[in-house]
Amino acid sequence: MKQYFQRHIAIPQDHGSWVFLFSPLLIGIFAGKTFNAASLALVVAATAAFLIRQPLTVAVKAYAGRRPKTDLPAARFWLIVYGVIGLASAAELAVLGYSMLAWLALPAVPVFAWHLWLVSRREERKQAGVEIVATGVLALSAPAAFWIGLNAYDPLGWILWILTWFQSAASIIYAYLRLEQREWRTPLSLADRFMAGWRALAYTGFNLALAAVMGAWGIIPGLVWLAFLLQFAETLFGTVKPAAGAKPVQIGVRQLIVSCLFTLLFVLAWR
Repeated sequence: MKQYFQRHIAIPQDHGSWVFLFSPLLIGIFAGKTFNAASLALVVAATAAFLIRQPLTVAVKAYAGRRPKTDLPAARFWLIVYGVIGLASAAELAVLGYSMLAWLALPAVPVFAWHLWLVSRREERKQAGVEIVATGVLALSAPAAFWIGLNAYDPLGWILWILTWFQSAASIIYAYLRLEQREWRTPLSLADRFMAGWRALAYTGFNLALAAVMGAWGIIPGLVWLAFLLQFAETLFGTVKPAAGAKPVQIGVRQLIVSCLFTLLFVLAWR
């Protein structure tokens, strides 16, 4: 049985991606103000769907000659485990009257297929576009949890989806900026630093403005923009203070802390 319990096959190795799963989920749950059996089933189903990516990716790599074929038994084992758990949770949601949420899972199919195609071609690294689209799929858990909490459909769920997706997208662009800064060997002028960070600043600045306008118009609670202010401030700091020579783990941990604080501020402001 030891051959099946291999961490690198069972658990995703890009640890920072966990926040893209749980941040929208937590925001949707707290916005819906209720946690019940259906909420738990959603969390389990979303987590299983997130986890199944790792063994399936390993299997594709094995068939493409990028990993040894000896990884296949463990990959199949975890595919079955996560698949059964995911299907059982989805079935529970259907029994509880939330079968319509299955529609939210459909966009994951082409996005996942796109990712696996890139894996088979050894082109999955540094694909910001794919990562942004994938976080959009993960962010659909926010409206799902919100509607379950309300036990009713509310168009505001789509606003939650947009806000959580845009925050994740901005985080990805900022992370790429910080990783790029690691390679800087000579100090850049302030103007050049802003030139390098303009895209990350544009993403976080747009999100801040969008949340502020929506709050001013009464579409969302008025203080939600504070969460986006935190992210914008971090991006501004990172633009002015490059991460030259920093280790990837240091960048990842800082990103994780900021994303956790964003989630906390968003939840508090929404309530």
